[in-house]
Amino acid sequence: MSREERLPIVECSSSSGDDEAKPVVRRRSTRDTVLAVPKDPGCCDPDSTPHRFLALVFMCLLGFGSYFCYDNPGALQDVFQKELNLNATEFTFIYSIYSWPNIVLCFVGGFLIDRVFGIRMGTIIYMLIVLLGQLIFSTGGLLGKFWLMIIGRFIFGIGAESLAVAQNSYAVLWFKGKELNMVFGLQLSVARFGSTVNFWSMQPLYGYVSKIYAGYTGLGVALFIASSTCVMSLICTLILGWMDKRAERILKRNNNPGGEIAKLSDIVSFKMDFWMVSVVCVAYYVAIFPFVALGQAFFISNFQMTPEQANNVNSIVYLISAIASPLFGFIIDKVGRNVTWVFVATISTLLAHMLLTFSHLNPYISMCIMGLSYSMLAASLWPLVALIVPEYQLGTAYGFCQSVQNLGLAVVTLVAGMIVDSSGGSHFWLQLFFMLFLLISLIATCVIWAYDRKHQGNLNMSPSQRASYHTSISTKRGTTDRRPLLGN
Repeated sequence: MSREERLPIVECSSSSGDDEAKPVVRRRSTRDTVLAVPKDPGCCDPDSTPHRFLALVFMCLLGFGSYFCYDNPGALQDVFQKELNLNATEFTFIYSIYSWPNIVLCFVGGFLIDRVFGIRMGTIIYMLIVLLGQLIFSTGGLLGKFWLMIIGRFIFGIGAESLAVAQNSYAVLWFKGKELNMVFGLQLSVARFGSTVNFWSMQPLYGYVSKIYAGYTGLGVALFIASSTCVMSLICTLILGWMDKRAERILKRNNNPGGEIAKLSDIVSFKMDFWMVSVVCVAYYVAIFPFVALGQAFFISNFQMTPEQANNVNSIVYLISAIASPLFGFIIDKVGRNVTWVFVATISTLLAHMLLTFSHLNPYISMCIMGLSYSMLAASLWPLVALIVPEYQLGTAYGFCQSVQNLGLAVVTLVAGMIVDSSGGSHFWLQLFFMLFLLISLIATCVIWAYDRKHQGNLNMSPSQRASYHTSISTKRGTTDRRPLLGN
């Protein structure tokens, strides 16, 4: 302890009967020293850019394992159907069962983060559930028990989507009013890179393992090896939790200065623009994820590719998004106009599906367009929630978006498998089905734009316009604790 730290602290106190304040001497304690010192210098300061981006590394990697394992079935579609004797409908049930519990649990999971667990404990709990589900899923593959795999996938889904809600909440907590669009893009980038690595690696991994373990046993071993990515994500979750606790102590962070308490009933107070964002979340993503889930069979039948070639072209969407998402996020941080970007992304995704369906153009071109469009939409759509909803309700709001998205994915993925089975393996009608949802997404985007314009909102403003808008709103209300985020 330094000489200055050993010096007494002199305070002044006065009683009601004295006109003159009297000095009170007490010894300086360790607690005084901790609270009195300035923030840690340089990258150790939780509010510094290097420290925040170090946290972002772990923030992104905590979702890597769940995204890698989510698309294990898609990368091994031919193996699953052959070794477990599954048709297209049964295969898509692996994806559908993932989504069913999250129709409710994502909403509840976000609420639990806001009200019960807190973001740190909630993230750890959800990551443990993801790991447990993947281990059960792998055990089912090892034993050739499809029903056990379905149970594991169900548990995996409970944790994975709530984990995504926690990841979004972490992003807003650390990057509100700063680089939030770019951060959402980077999170998507790493997540989709996980999916891309899955499509690249699972076929060769299974090929190697199957030389030692025949049949469904080899499938199970390959899935167990894939589970190691979830262990890595769990480690990142623990490190990020420690960093966040430290940042909260040093910065004396108050995430809810107004003292409002999140309630499940808050959802009824959300306005039209939030509901239309939820519609886009459903209508757009059901034209991407089920397409990728069934993509291997689509490219094999329509473009006469081998399973390895089909996986390569199918992974282009995720590979492009891994590169382009942070770039689009950076651009949108600079120029704003989120609704316009969502509109352009939806139009170009529709174009990509039309090229795949009605032309014989090299599928890599169409998939590159789809990957760029997907990146553009993700970097511009998800931050809209932070512009619409007060901070203390963000977990609930993101949870609801994930819930309705999973409702759409659960239903559409099953229906997609049925369409392929009933069409004798043809994907033509399925492509038209996807295009219909993209049209719905387009209409919802137009409603968002019209509603925001009518109510003089900030969703399609530039950053400078948003800063002026928030200053004006804060002045009128006399407080800033309930204002939306992304102030500049």
